[in-house]
Amino acid sequence: MRETEKNKKKRMDAGAKASKPVRDGKTFSDKKALKESKSSKGSKPLKASKELKESKASRELKGSRGLKESERYQGDQSSKPSKISKEIGRDKVKDKEKDREKNKEKDTKKLKKKSLCPVSARCGGCQYLDMPYEEQLKLKQAQMQKLLGKFCGVHPIHGMENPFHYRNKVHAVFGHRKGEPVSGVYEEGTHNLVPVESCLIEDQKADEIIGTIRGMLKSFKIRTYDEDTGYGLLRHVLIRRGFTTGEILVVLVTASPVFPSKNNFVKALRQKHPEITTIVQNINDRGTSMVLGDREHVLYGKGYIEDELCGFRFRISPKSFYQVNPVQTEYLYNKAIELAGLTGKETVLDAYCGIGTIGITASAHAGQVIGVELNPDAVRDAVQNAKCNNIKNIRFYCNDATKFMTQMAEAGDGVDVVLMDPPRSGSTEEFIRAVASVKAKRVVYVSCGPDTLARDLEVFKKYGYQAKSAWPVDLFPQTYHTEMVCLLSRRA
Repeated sequence: MRETEKNKKKRMDAGAKASKPVRDGKTFSDKKALKESKSSKGSKPLKASKELKESKASRELKGSRGLKESERYQGDQSSKPSKISKEIGRDKVKDKEKDREKNKEKDTKKLKKKSLCPVSARCGGCQYLDMPYEEQLKLKQAQMQKLLGKFCGVHPIHGMENPFHYRNKVHAVFGHRKGEPVSGVYEEGTHNLVPVESCLIEDQKADEIIGTIRGMLKSFKIRTYDEDTGYGLLRHVLIRRGFTTGEILVVLVTASPVFPSKNNFVKALRQKHPEITTIVQNINDRGTSMVLGDREHVLYGKGYIEDELCGFRFRISPKSFYQVNPVQTEYLYNKAIELAGLTGKETVLDAYCGIGTIGITASAHAGQVIGVELNPDAVRDAVQNAKCNNIKNIRFYCNDATKFMTQMAEAGDGVDVVLMDPPRSGSTEEFIRAVASVKAKRVVYVSCGPDTLARDLEVFKKYGYQAKSAWPVDLFPQTYHTEMVCLLSRRA
């Protein structure tokens, strides 16, 4: 039977009363609530209640990791983060700092486990020690190409067959820990003493002698020097060993000329190490970082040693400059003489000549050689070296090389070739101008600082000199230092 219109209307009204309207996911039990919901749709949000604020803070605590700072505090832009949020932020910063410290400790422990040297991380002297030697050479080659490739061709680097224990000069700082004498090196960039028993790039016999001296101090009641108080006697020990001759020079650097029981000390040291050729006391009473002082007393032997290099014999005293890697130095100097293009007629000026090693090596191929050096001790050794090797065509002058060349130019004199081996800080524009003033046709620049070499090549270009070729030599394996010899020619 069909439902009448009246009955159908009654049934629908009854169903509407029984159901609860739904809006935005909420149900409303009566028309009044529904009406209030409709009227509040366009109104402004009410301020959060205390419970709402707390729930918001808890949400931020759970879900703020990975959010941007601006997304953590939604709402009015001018409002400041709550105290709870500030504390949460501070806690997170502290947590991150703790994590970083833990990671740093882990990295240090890993390095200590993996490193060939237990103190390499603190010493800082062998930056490439744990890198395979072939990789070291590739890295240095790339660095030299980047620095000098724009000036001239860079030839393949000359490496070593055995890149360990090559240093013929060893220096140890002495101090004390808990009443016990220690020796080693300063931590990189500080004056914190890092105890070192042995070093993978230093002469092994030198390390052994330093250990013996350290062990003798207590029995002879010799105190090590304290930089902070100024008390104590022994500051440093410097050892130089002739690579070819095997002669050994030991320099005891003391804070005072008064050395109690020095004769007995020297005798005991010689008994333990009869291979020692000479022992010198150097007095350094200055409060500076300089290792050697001005005064010296020879305690045993001649006060110097001799070594052979490039077929010549050289005298080496405590203050003399002598390359620390004799094996690589021989290649370096022979390459420098080759690049100079000497025919036996040229006048060669050896600037920064030291004890005359490069100049004396060049003398066999030149007409005459002039050596100029500011260090009087080195000049004395250079003169003796020339006599010892019976060199007649070389003369040495104790002078500043820049002033010397300027005076030569003023007198109308010139040179054909300038050999220069400046310190790591490089040369100066005044020096380069002086080279130009003596009209040198060629310049052979030996550099232990390729970055300053690159800087100086720019200046040389300004004065009419063009770099022709550069030859890297790995004089300092396991470190980031590279020696370089570069040929420059004067443009017509």
